[in-house]
Amino acid sequence: MGMTEYAAEQAEAFAANRQLDPDAAAHWREAVARHLRPRAGTRVLDLGAGTGTWARLFTDWYGIEMVAVEPSAEMRARSVFPGMLAGDAAALPLPDAYVDGAWISTVIHHVTDLGAAAAELRRVLRPGAPVLIRSAFAGRHEQITLFRYFPEAIRVLDGYPSVEQVRDTFTTAGFEFVALEQVPQVSAASLAQAVANLRRAAHTPLQLISDAAYAAGLDRMRTAARVAGPDATPVVDRLDLLVLRRDGMRDGMRDERSDEVRDGK
Repeated sequence: MGMTEYAAEQAEAFAANRQLDPDAAAHWREAVARHLRPRAGTRVLDLGAGTGTWARLFTDWYGIEMVAVEPSAEMRARSVFPGMLAGDAAALPLPDAYVDGAWISTVIHHVTDLGAAAAELRRVLRPGAPVLIRSAFAGRHEQITLFRYFPEAIRVLDGYPSVEQVRDTFTTAGFEFVALEQVPQVSAASLAQAVANLRRAAHTPLQLISDAAYAAGLDRMRTAARVAGPDATPVVDRLDLLVLRRDGMRDGMRDERSDEVRDGK
């Protein structure tokens, strides 16, 4: 993985700036539940888990077992989720048919070999299990606030995989397309708060623009925040949720091998 490398500075910025409040993420809770259908005994992979925020949220929301895998030692060192595993998208430290779903949040652009990752996910997922990919995809920036103030970052986003590229790669690996939807989230209570909390090192598109472009965008954000004043509304962003499903049995059906893996046989 690595469109950018998560050294200490980036990991610290991510931990400080990229944590969604549970209430702000309520729409994600609903969207994930619709496609994952979590229940007692469900086990889900959080791939590229960062500092473990989503793994902790899923555990709190659904009472399920999360397996958090993160390649960056700096991110793992700052994890709020215990027992995080070192691992890469193309070499997951998990047995075959081990998980009932996979969650991949703002990670897909860091995957250097998407085909290998799709094949590896198919290996560790049970038949019929969903992959839920939360991301900003190439060509789909309109509902994300940062790109309004940092237009140069759009060119960076356009270097990310597109929805079509990800869908086609996973289809080739043995998945089927299920859904694409935009999910709203409250990213900040106001634009002024968004400016105050902004850490360049926490956002890949901002790291990859020039210093001058970053400074100009920051000025635009500050000006807009001053204009909004005390009556400013929350900053609501909409990221994409792409859902794919591993081929095989569906609706809770499992083969004997899957049950044996769960039972440790």
